Amino acid sequence: MKTFIANFGKANYLWPDCRDKSNVATLDDEDIHPFWESGDREGYIAHAIANKKSAAGITPTKPVASRWFNLATIISETSGDLWIHREKEELWWTISQAEPVKITLEPANDKEGKGSSVYVIRKPTNQWSNRDKMGRRLEWRSLHPKAREFLFTEGTLQQLSEDNAAYAQALVTGEDLSRWHSLSNWRAKQEKSGKAAVTVFSAAKRTAYRMAQTALSTTLNANGQEAARTIKNKEFLFSSQIELEEYLEALLLAQENVCAITSLPLQFDGEHTDSEMLCSLDRIDSSGHYEIGNLQIVCRFANRWKSDSDNDEFMRLIRLIKDSAMLP
Repeated sequence: MKTFIANFGKANYLWPDCRDKSNVATLDDEDIHPFWESGDREGYIAHAIANKKSAAGITPTKPVASRWFNLATIISETSGDLWIHREKEELWWTISQAEPVKITLEPANDKEGKGSSVYVIRKPTNQWSNRDKMGRRLEWRSLHPKAREFLFTEGTLQQLSEDNAAYAQALVTGEDLSRWHSLSNWRAKQEKSGKAAVTVFSAAKRTAYRMAQTALSTTLNANGQEAARTIKNKEFLFSSQIELEEYLEALLLAQENVCAITSLPLQFDGEHTDSEMLCSLDRIDSSGHYEIGNLQIVCRFANRWKSDSDNDEFMRLIRLIKDSAMLP
């Protein structure tokens, strides 16, 4: 059983339909869906980069467009998996069914733009519930602060890691959660939360600041003057550090807080449990500059491993490792 944390549709407008009609859903714009329907990943990616914008208003990078392609595939193939959705102060969950996916062309919601249509991709599920199997309400504020970090995503979809998935499954079945709550990092998070609230947004903002500052510092003159210059063919092509910070925050949203290379969940400064999973700013083309379209956010170890390798070739090798891990 896989466990997914999800929102449904742009601005989450598909959620009431998912809840009331028992399904999980995503959507594709009318012009791009045929690429997915025919299994043309490269055509889908090229069309998205040329014609689409992310929810944050930026042109998608190749990894982001590839993730969009994967969303419809995940929805269409899910079966027997746990799905969790946060709605204000409640946590809802369901289990996906083996029934075939249903795809319909529908008028777009106002949020999609007047006069356009979208393909809505729905997979049947069991009835959604905001209670665990013992009948207790799943209230957001009653969750452990550590659990709140991974039981919500600002993006469209995120698959939980094995341990976090085990916690989520125990939560909805009403099992004893003390084996997690007693862990040192969980206790530390509880103590820290009691002293001062720490939000995902503030952690992401701190992380964007650190990455932008690092990028700018690598392109400054060695004597400390404030003008950026070329060093080893790297130029800082943003108007200011603040502009880069804002772009990186938007990029994190577009990547849905996962590594652009490995698809592993990224961790933020001040809330991380594994320094190798911290956000690291990478130039897609290592011979290029710090500029819009040539940046992606990856986990620290992936950036170190990639070094100045060709991005597509490095991602091919990562896929080989993933595929081999799935073999019996």
